[in-house]
Amino acid sequence: MAGAGAQKIVIVGGGFSGAAVAYHLAQSKQLLDVTVIEPRASLGAGLAYDTRDPAHRINVPSSKMSLLPDEADHFDKWIISSGALANDPDARAKDGNLYPRRSVFGAYVDSHLAPLIENGRIKHVVARAANIEHWNAGWRIHLASGGLIDADLVVIATSHPAPEVPAGIMSGLGGSRHLITDATTPDALNRVETDAHVLIVGTGLTMADVVASLDHRGHRGLITAISRRGLLSRPHAATAAEPYGSFRDRTFTALGLLKHIRSTVADAEKSGIPWQAVFDAVRAQAQSFWPLMHISEQKKLVRHLRPFWDVHRFRIAPQADEVLRRRAAAGTFKVVAGRIVDANVREDGALVSYKRRTGGGIITRKFDTVVITTGPDHSHILAEPQFRNLGSSGLISQDPLHLGIACDRSGRAISADGRSQPNLFIAGPLARATFGELMGLPQVAEYSRQIANEILARSSDQTHHISQPQERGAA
Repeated sequence: MAGAGAQKIVIVGGGFSGAAVAYHLAQSKQLLDVTVIEPRASLGAGLAYDTRDPAHRINVPSSKMSLLPDEADHFDKWIISSGALANDPDARAKDGNLYPRRSVFGAYVDSHLAPLIENGRIKHVVARAANIEHWNAGWRIHLASGGLIDADLVVIATSHPAPEVPAGIMSGLGGSRHLITDATTPDALNRVETDAHVLIVGTGLTMADVVASLDHRGHRGLITAISRRGLLSRPHAATAAEPYGSFRDRTFTALGLLKHIRSTVADAEKSGIPWQAVFDAVRAQAQSFWPLMHISEQKKLVRHLRPFWDVHRFRIAPQADEVLRRRAAAGTFKVVAGRIVDANVREDGALVSYKRRTGGGIITRKFDTVVITTGPDHSHILAEPQFRNLGSSGLISQDPLHLGIACDRSGRAISADGRSQPNLFIAGPLARATFGELMGLPQVAEYSRQIANEILARSSDQTHHISQPQERGAA
């Protein structure tokens, strides 16, 4: 329980990143007043794990998901002790790994935060932050509900922004009942008829979620998915393998990294090791080699190689992959590599024109529903309402790769004039331009603990580090 004189720490956003930072801070014996501002009723779910759709599953084995970086099987143990999969026989894939529904992971994190809220170590303000401003020597957060919260230190751990609707679609279909601009919002797919011809713009994991959801609801109409390259997320390896390859503490160009990955994959295949193990090694070691790359090389990598990295790095859950394969075999799912040229509203649907990436002229088709799954629009993150004041006053800045908010290696926000803010931290994927890989949960979990350590070190004359924390109320 925080007392008078405790440093006031406010975490804006209570998804996994914000909840994990709060959890680690709550393990400290330091005098801290920790508040999490999160509009959802529980902490830890956020956008990714708040879904109640039974077709939405984690896309990595449960054995690689954990709140505690030093205990990889922490989630698996909770699954067993809680009986969370008693009514989900499809959770276990053919390879033996568990891929629970995403809501199960949210419940797992919440089960470890709830006792800390009950005993006063963490305060949960069920509200949305509308604005953050510098106030005296600290910060003031304006809530959408009209309240105010002052803080000595703020951690920004907000969710991904909504997708950006391609201009050609927005101009012709904006506001139409035939357009779903964000498939991640609750009940977004309710209006899709079971026999509807659906166009999905984007072919990544969110597209796979949409197809799996529609299929689960009984949809049997044709689904067409389009993206510039028509790339689909790759499946997991048939057999598990440890990360393979050495990328640590090396200086790469974008081309040099590509060549090294290819040669390492070739070496792995000679030993019967799947390519997935090489990408796991790149992901795990990215924070070592990424800072050594020149910014111009980082930009080349993001501009030219990111789409190929994403489909190999962000693999599809076996259950969703099976749905796509079954629908493709039945002729009710197809993928197009191309770009949208034009879109117009018709009384009975949306008339969309697109041009294939290779060969052929412009093709025009009528669709009953168009769904946008192009991924979060991080390139305009400073336009988000809660960041406008910080951005306009130069207290935060867009990172040079347009992946989120600029921060230093300690996670402190970097202002427009290049200075690190000592009491403003950026948590979660919004910091990934600095670290190279902050989308996978293991890296996010470790980074959350790192931020907690930085805050504790700053808050104490004697540096306090967290190592295998003793839990309160763990299952």
